[in-house]
Amino acid sequence: MKNLAKMMQQAQKMQEKMGEMQEKLAAMEIAGESGAGMVKVVLNGKGEMRKVDLDPTVIDPGDKEMLEDLIVAAYADAKSKVEAQMQEQMSELTGGMALPDGFKLPF
Repeated sequence: MKNLAKMMQQAQKMQEKMGEMQEKLAAMEIAGESGAGMVKVVLNGKGEMRKVDLDPTVIDPGDKEMLEDLIVAAYADAKSKVEAQMQEQMSELTGGMALPDGFKLPF
């Protein structure tokens, strides 16, 4: 019975730490860029876009597709950085223990 109570306490602590981590990630802002920094996208830790910054030289009405591609690439860069940060935070939370395949944060 003592082991069960101890296990329940550990689960409660883990849940609290997970909530704190989620709040920390949501408040975080991570930038991605493309075109040698001419297009920048800022995401929060949930992957929600917060800002887009375009260098005026990439705004060419005759080449709309290039700008679209640069925005997509900057978003992908920021998203991969968000995911890496999430993995790092989860690793700290779980003490380096690998998570099962398919396990995702509840975002």
